[in-house]
Amino acid sequence: MVSWRKVEVKEPSLFFNKGILTSQTDYMFAEPSWNSKNLNVSLLITKTTVAQAGVYECVVLTNYGIFPGTTNLKVTAKYSEPNVSSIPEKITERGGALICDSYGGYPEGEIHWIDEYGTDWTKSSEMKPEQGPNGLFHLSSKLTLLPGSIFSKYTCVVVNASGGREGWTEFEIEDPPRVDGQEGVEKSNSTSKIVAPVLVIGSLIVGLLMVLLYRRRRQNGQRTNNSSGEAEEEEGLDDKEDDGSRVISLFLRVSAFGSRSTTNAPSGKEE
Repeated sequence: MVSWRKVEVKEPSLFFNKGILTSQTDYMFAEPSWNSKNLNVSLLITKTTVAQAGVYECVVLTNYGIFPGTTNLKVTAKYSEPNVSSIPEKITERGGALICDSYGGYPEGEIHWIDEYGTDWTKSSEMKPEQGPNGLFHLSSKLTLLPGSIFSKYTCVVVNASGGREGWTEFEIEDPPRVDGQEGVEKSNSTSKIVAPVLVIGSLIVGLLMVLLYRRRRQNGQRTNNSSGEAEEEEGLDDKEDDGSRVISLFLRVSAFGSRSTTNAPSGKEE
């Protein structure tokens, strides 16, 4: 005899005794050809639902005695891809809200909100989980956008009960109003973009001026050296000319003195 039963339910899900098998819908042996030679008594549930999750008890009765055992069946269902909408349809500087919905998951999951810079806004959102008649959950989350803190892109992420991401959807806001401080940052960035080339150009101008000054000083130094050399040469020539004129004048004086002496001699003899 083999019996499978959910612990909280009195009626067995599957019962086999003396070759006769009785079972509820969607319950069967994992090996349909089960018999006295095939001792695999595993239970197969063909269409698992949330309602079937729980603890099951298996009892096997043989000539050697009774052998009971239990196992826990956990059911999971994947959530649908999230759908994001906005209220109003066009977000303005006055603010608004984003709504994210995901259906058909189990167990209860969560919805997270991430902006374009990776900042998590989940704590600023409000989520309402609703469990339907089939046991599956509908997750709905609302993220309120306040004036001065509205970004151009948000991502709605569906996280399952184990903490894993099951799906996400990006929502872009057309022509988003400026975030507080964003304009100042843009101005500072534009200013820095302008200042940087100006500094480079200024550095180049200063460098060129230094090169020109260095060349001028060098040329002036060469001119000064040339002028001083020429002046020394001229002074040398002047000195030579002065010495030559002195020699000539001395020669003339000596010649004149000699001529006078020669003229006076005969007159002395005549006397």
